[in-house]
Amino acid sequence: MERWRLIVSGRVQGVGYRQACCQRAQALGLGGWVRNRPDGRVELEAEGCSQVLEQLRIWCESGPAAAQVSSVNASVIPLAGQDWFEVRH
Repeated sequence: MERWRLIVSGRVQGVGYRQACCQRAQALGLGGWVRNRPDGRVELEAEGCSQVLEQLRIWCESGPAAAQVSSVNASVIPLAGQDWFEVRH
């Protein structure tokens, strides 16, 4: 089990990115959250096995159809024990 923080840059706000990310993470069985940042990027934390986290990271590189992702920066952070995934405001 690992917990990753992903910071997604590009045109990722106002395009349904958070909701689509939440649905993808839930489908993968991950825990964590996703939110918009004031600087126009999207931030998410997700935890699960590294192979499944990598699947989410790959999805984040394209996101939903209306998104234009320029970069995804990932870092490993301490586990929080969260077993559900949610959109935070």
